[in-house]
Amino acid sequence: MNPLKLGGFFFPEPVFLAPMAGVTDTAYRIIAREMGCPLAFAEMVSSQGIHYRNEYTLLMLRSEPAERPLAMQIFAKSAAMAAEAAAYIEELGTADILDFNMGCPAPKVVKNGEGSALMRDPKKAEEILKAIRRATTLPFTVKMRLGWDDDSRNAVEIARIAEGAGVDAVAVHGRTRAQFYSGSADYEAIAEVKRAVGIPVIVSGDIRRPADLKRALDITGADGVMIGRGAQGNPWVFPQLIHWLRTGEELPPPTPAERAAVVLRHIDLLISYKGDYIGIREMRKHAAWYTRGLPGSAQLREQFNRADTRDAFVEILHEAGYM
Repeated sequence: MNPLKLGGFFFPEPVFLAPMAGVTDTAYRIIAREMGCPLAFAEMVSSQGIHYRNEYTLLMLRSEPAERPLAMQIFAKSAAMAAEAAAYIEELGTADILDFNMGCPAPKVVKNGEGSALMRDPKKAEEILKAIRRATTLPFTVKMRLGWDDDSRNAVEIARIAEGAGVDAVAVHGRTRAQFYSGSADYEAIAEVKRAVGIPVIVSGDIRRPADLKRALDITGADGVMIGRGAQGNPWVFPQLIHWLRTGEELPPPTPAERAAVVLRHIDLLISYKGDYIGIREMRKHAAWYTRGLPGSAQLREQFNRADTRDAFVEILHEAGYM
């Protein structure tokens, strides 16, 4: 895999953190960057929320120097709203790359004609992408799926539209909207996208370890990879994959003490950005992910779900032998 260029940014090992609602907030993006992730994508932001200056939406647009360069993702159903949001983000100066969401399968998003629903309307998708390109000078990427369902796989068509609209790169999740996250990512279909366009193609879906990365790259010929669910509670995926790309060697898994240290780092970041009440409650799911698959993880998850202070998390980790 060669270095990937997006605007003025060069990524020697383009192993990126995918945008995930409720996951890739400032706290986790900083952790991923500290682990060596070269580029993190923020959780998707509503263009309509930006238009109406919704307080919660605007909070999602903040960033810290420790996470730059940063890609900010927006979603929209109209070209005017999308363009306005793109221009606003560039003027705000909190992001270095703009990403547009055409892949989210969530019912509350697609029912409004947003996310992966746009893949059913290539003409509207083209209008939106061209409007965004006119509205911003930031490097501009698109994240999409293979199509709406197996009867309407049109990722190649949408990727060509994106290239024609001036998009700098496309990221393709190897499933249709109808699949959500079931089944396996179809890398052969992503390979078709790669052969169809001249802009960089980033592969997404089912990449958690070096063997997965090798298979995805061998089949797709992609220019980069984007890690989503494989990064939940597992920021070590970035140094592991990057080390393998550089050396062909696999790193050992994190020790219990290393896991505990990152859990506490994550708690502290969440508290600092969201306060004790919200930060602690959001940490419960992350803590369960950090210990998923380990001996006693089900019991730990139950304990984490009852934790209501930082000290409670420390006590749980200590009793479990992590500290």
